[in-house]
Amino acid sequence: MIVTATSLSPMKFTQSARLQKKFNDLIPGGAHTYAKGDDQFPEGMAPYIVKGKGCRVWDVDGNEYIEYGSGLRAVSLGHAFEPIINAAATQMKLGSNFVRPGTIELECAEEFLSIVEGADMVKFCKNGSDAVDGALKLARAYTGRDMVGICSNHPFFSVSDWFIGSTPMNGGIPDAIKNLTTKFNYNDLASAEKMFSDFPNQIACVVLEGEKMNPPVDNFLHKLRDLCHKNGAIFILDEMITGFRWHLNGAQKKFNIVPDLSSWGKALGNGFAISALAGKREIMELGGLSHGKQRVFLLSTTHGAENHALAAAIAVIKFYKENNVIERLYEQGQKLEDGVMKASRDLNLQDKVAILGPPCCSVYTCQDQYNQPSQPFRTLFIQETMKRGLLMPSSIVSYSHSDADIAETVEKIHETLVIYKKALNEGVEKYVKGRSVKPVWRRFNTEFPID
Repeated sequence: MIVTATSLSPMKFTQSARLQKKFNDLIPGGAHTYAKGDDQFPEGMAPYIVKGKGCRVWDVDGNEYIEYGSGLRAVSLGHAFEPIINAAATQMKLGSNFVRPGTIELECAEEFLSIVEGADMVKFCKNGSDAVDGALKLARAYTGRDMVGICSNHPFFSVSDWFIGSTPMNGGIPDAIKNLTTKFNYNDLASAEKMFSDFPNQIACVVLEGEKMNPPVDNFLHKLRDLCHKNGAIFILDEMITGFRWHLNGAQKKFNIVPDLSSWGKALGNGFAISALAGKREIMELGGLSHGKQRVFLLSTTHGAENHALAAAIAVIKFYKENNVIERLYEQGQKLEDGVMKASRDLNLQDKVAILGPPCCSVYTCQDQYNQPSQPFRTLFIQETMKRGLLMPSSIVSYSHSDADIAETVEKIHETLVIYKKALNEGVEKYVKGRSVKPVWRRFNTEFPID
């Protein structure tokens, strides 16, 4: 039976509403990641999660959701995935951090480098920003240059000043640091050539993902790498998202390209805090002890080699090697895309709500009556899917999403699209309850800043 909007059991957010003020009183922004902020969810519908299992999560009010987003892409296997948490728990009982390296650090390094072809060394850390920052520091030390070129079409690389200074959310960043970062466009070699021409002998490296929404065309990655080397710059691939989703060996394997350095994280620990910087020995060794050059203070982190996180990473890599995880991510993502696109076409909304990007890591669009991206319509979509038990800020699947989960999701999205179509005809303001969600990258919290 198709559930209609009027027959829905209303979700309650009483406990979440009570917690919201406390969260914001004690934590700037109310969350430790901006993508999890209150402003990313409809007003009065910002749930606080207490547990998860597989692809489902439960909030403090007892509401159950099928979750899409996979912990901001970090939980590719599923929440509380037993092979991973068992490995971490076993290691915890042996100790998590010592005054000298644990033997598990070597075991994890060997396991990790077995899947990163072309990389000779690895340094572990706790989050993606650390790994990318380490790559940038090595590139600057290796080349003796200060500037970095980043891909303008890729939204995030680091929390550090060199990157945040290039975004609208650049409060507190000195102009001197902002001026050290320049941009080029993906699949646009001419823009990269102009970048090197505008800043001759100044660019230490370029940083980009192997793929985002669109694949590289005309050997773009290879030509960009060659352009970097021709101009004396380091070629860095950010595998934070593409690693363990596009291919076990990363986008670099899928597109058959070997970067000088690459940064990894997110799905590497299936939710445990671990990231990695890998690369060629001649560059990585600048952070070591066996050279006579100026020392580079590279990723000296107290918790970078936390033993139970390394155990989780080893277990993740082994599980991927022994099971068809990548294939399943593509398969389930494709089933979701097919179902949602059919629902959109049935209602003649295919130009308004669509699934884009690789099936292993897709996003959905929310367009208005003029076919323009719309925060109010995105708010409506999230609002109506949440009412129906979907926590869906994106359409990213995990290994734990079953065929039944996908089918249930598609049915509920079809119901949501019926409301969406009414809003297009009658006005979205009639259906959205409260303020709209907002983009993370914005200069001020409100439209008119308070002096």
